This record gives sequence, structure tokens and C-alpha cells, in this order.
Amino acid sequence: MSVLIELGDDRGAPRDDDRPPPKVSRGRRVALLVVACALLGGAAEPAYLTPELGPATPAGATVLGAGPLLLVVDPGPDPPTMSAYDAAAPRRPARWRVAVPPGSGWSAETVGDVVLVAERDQVRGTRVTTARSIRTGQVVWRRPERVYAAGDVAVAVSEVRSASEPGRRIEGGVHGVDPATGVNRWSVPVPSTAVLRVLPDVPGRLLLVQDDGLARLLDIRDGADRGRGRLPPADYGPDNPQVVGAHLVLRHPSGSGGSALTGYDLPGLTPRWQVAAEPGELTLRPCQGLICGQDEQGRWAIDAGTGARRWTWPGGARWHTVAGARVAGESLVLLGLASDGRRVLVATVGADGHRVIAVLPAGLSGCRRVGARLICGDGTRVTLWPLGVP
Repeated sequence: MSVLIELGDDRGAPRDDDRPPPKVSRGRRVALLVVACALLGGAAEPAYLTPELGPATPAGATVLGAGPLLLVVDPGPDPPTMSAYDAAAPRRPARWRVAVPPGSGWSAETVGDVVLVAERDQVRGTRVTTARSIRTGQVVWRRPERVYAAGDVAVAVSEVRSASEPGRRIEGGVHGVDPATGVNRWSVPVPSTAVLRVLPDVPGRLLLVQDDGLARLLDIRDGADRGRGRLPPADYGPDNPQVVGAHLVLRHPSGSGGSALTGYDLPGLTPRWQVAAEPGELTLRPCQGLICGQDEQGRWAIDAGTGARRWTWPGGARWHTVAGARVAGESLVLLGLASDGRRVLVATVGADGHRVIAVLPAGLSGCRRVGARLICGDGTRVTLWPLGVP
């Protein structure tokens, strides 16, 4: 019997990271092999990582990383159950096990002494967030909204349902929430719809971009404006714009009929530079203080303060970015095929470009980054693979 292990649906941050890797055609597989050989440059193949075995997982289980916990949602019982394991010692017995309501699209993260468990019914598109005690798993509070961790507070929003663009497009308002009680500390109305971003690189701030182009930096403590300005019309979404340190980078239509990237200084949103963007699909992500881009031509990185190109990797578009919550200053982790077409190469992308660091055995699925490790399924249990990179 085959076993399906789902490794969460979203979060963080934020997004094609959370899409399953595409199926690889034979021709593309050959191209990947050529890229892998070029990356290795004739040098010795990277060593296998040594895994740490996690808990056994039942068929159809969802595995989530949340701070110090590994959470396993078993949909089989009636009602389903959630078990919490120590992420530092995942083979120990579960810390706690509780009944949970039926649902799908689980995700989880911690703030203060609670773990925020978001449940999504994919049929109705509704969201509920339950705050559970990290120590016992008991319900502390529940809200009929999506609640995110934002530093040492939480932020509640009503997300706009969209099959094509999941993420933090919201409506109604933004609410700062006391994580200990679930009570609103402050509220900011949203007149139409907007994009909300928690900014790991700018502690204490949220970015709210309204459909009319008004961009606001909100203080997570009280919701007050700490900067605002107007941005040009753009396809605002979970990955556009991006923020690194005191700089915002937006992709938007240019006057010549193409697309451009424009850099702005924060908090006043003063425009500083503009460069042309390649046509077609483009994804932007922060990586170790830079803005890393992926388009149909490859991967590259620019300085968010000047727009200057720092490095280019023509073969990088063929690699899949590993999903996972983003932490300020960390590199991206990518997966690609090894020379035998079965094993998986692990690479990092950061300030100095790309580097192949390790190889994983065949048969793993649904890998997701949690801190300095990968969590992958091997068909019967969870395996944790140390990365040893920031």
C-alpha cells in the first residue's frame, strides 16, 4: 500500500514555493542531468546527508513544522487527531495528542506560548485558526480568520479566496491580536482588497499594499503608520512587491509596453532606480540581503538598493525551490536531479550565487524546509535532513 504524506499547505512566507514540483519530461530530465554535471564541474559528487528518523506516519497524514514541534495530523480516526513531537528529538513519544475537526490545507506556526494552527476547507474555502498550547495542545482561543505570527504578536485577516493566487490578499481589515488571549489590540480598515506582508527583514513592521497603490508600513504593536507612499499600477500579489532591509522592489508595467523592476527606499517609498524585466513569468524572493529572481531564462540576484546585477545562473530555472517559512538573511534551498536521474541534488542560493551542498536518496517526496533542516516523506515515516546552512 502506498502512503501519501502531505507536508503542510502554506506559510510562510511566501507563493510558488508551496506548489508541488512539476512533472519532468524525458527531455527536461536530460537537461537537468547536463546542468547537474555542469554544477559538479567534474569534482567529487556531494556526500549524502545523514537523516534523522522522525515519527511513523499513517496514510494521508499531514506533517507540519512549527517552532519546537513537529505536528502530525492523522485524518483516519473519527474525529481526526493531531500529535505533537519534539522537533529536536522526533523519535521520542508524542508530547500530546488531541482531536481536531475534519479539514484540509493545514499549516502551523508558533508565537509566544501558542501554536497557531490554520485549517482550510478546500471545498468551501473557509479559514479558521486555532491557538493551542505548545505544552498541552489544548485550545486557548479560536478565530474564524487566518491568523499569522508577526514577531511577538499575531495578525488576523480575512483572505480573499482565489484558486490562482493563494496567499495574503485580504479584505475587510487587519487586526493586531494578543497571542495569549486572541483579543484585538488594534484594527486597520482595508477599503477594498490589499496584499499583506510580514517582513522578517524589517522587524516590527507589516507592509500593506492596497489595490489603489497606497502602500503603508504598519507598526505591529499598535497598527500606526510608520511610512506610506504611492506605487504604480501593478499585479500586486504575495510575492510582489518584495522588501529587503530598507528597500522595496516592485515589478510593474513600464511605459514601453514591457515590464520593469523599480526600487524604492523605505519608509518614504522614494523611487531610486529602475531596470527592465524579462517578459514572461517572474518570481522574486529575498535571499541573504539580495533580491533573487527566477524567470524563464534562469536565476539571478540584484542589489535591492541599486538594482545592480550581482550574479546570474542560466541553468537555475530548472531547479525547484523548497517551500518553508522564511527567516531574515537565510539562503534559498533548491532541489534538482542527480546524474543518475533518481537521486536529488540539494543546492543553496544566496549572496554568492549557487552551490550544490548534498545529495538525497531516491524515493523522497514533499520536502519542506524547517529551520536548518529539510523534512521529507519516504513513504512510511518522516525523515529530517540537516542542511548546515543559514
